[in-house]
Amino acid sequence: MKNSKALFRYFVSRIRSEDADEVNAMAYIVLEHLFSISRTDVLAEKPVTVSPEAEEEMNVILNRLNTGEPLQYVLGEAEFYGRRFRVRPGVLIPRPETEELVREVVESGARSQEPGARSQHSVVRSQGSVVGGGAVRVLDIGTGTGCIPVTLFLELVGAEVFAVDVSDVAVAVARENASLWNAKVEIVQLDILKEALPWEGLDVIVSNPPYIPWSERVDMRRNVTDFEPALALFVPEDDPLIFYKAIAKQASRALRRSGLLAVEINERFGEGVAEVFQNAGFKEVVIIKDIFGKERIVKGVLG
Repeated sequence: MKNSKALFRYFVSRIRSEDADEVNAMAYIVLEHLFSISRTDVLAEKPVTVSPEAEEEMNVILNRLNTGEPLQYVLGEAEFYGRRFRVRPGVLIPRPETEELVREVVESGARSQEPGARSQHSVVRSQGSVVGGGAVRVLDIGTGTGCIPVTLFLELVGAEVFAVDVSDVAVAVARENASLWNAKVEIVQLDILKEALPWEGLDVIVSNPPYIPWSERVDMRRNVTDFEPALALFVPEDDPLIFYKAIAKQASRALRRSGLLAVEINERFGEGVAEVFQNAGFKEVVIIKDIFGKERIVKGVLG
């Protein structure tokens, strides 16, 4: 038996980082993952059994973290919207900011039931039905781990959900996560820049596409640039809105009239993305700030 606080201190001492808060957070997550001990258990110095195999696994985790590899890849999972999703190298790690995009779609359904709700919100009901009846049909473009469509399937009960991604690795992981959560999501490998969407009459299209110009790479953390897929992060310097143009154009054909298009954005490009939406025939286009006060979401309804 080992003292859980002593184990915590050992883990923290082995991590090479100047960010004490981040190291402590990682230590709590790893100890819970390996030994099922909580932060409260650590503070209470709860005794814990550490087998030779578990100790070896902990040291492997420490070595991988000290290369800069993201904790989510090391553990093979990431939390999103209160659920754990499988993740591995080659697939973008889910971000808290993207939860806000999902929440906006889910809450727009709740608002649609309020008396006098604005038409831009009258798209999806929280029970997964469309105003006027029938199951809501939702598409996620650039699905990555599948965290967006799986979450929407689970939150919008009865919804019919689809997802696409250009990456075969992402498609495989997204299918794993759909199976993990018993979510009926049709996941297709498709290049949104080159191939037409095979659906029409959709009620909602949502996307967190690549939106970081290559020039911003120098200001990003190494655990992102060295390990996460560039395919899911970066866009050409001379055409940073390339994905939004393709998504808006295709959405104007795939959505039903008054269907909702909602996307995550680079904070620098809110006005530009809004203009792309308007040029593609969307109305009531709004830019929404995230919890940090940064422009993070653009949404509109098809006119």
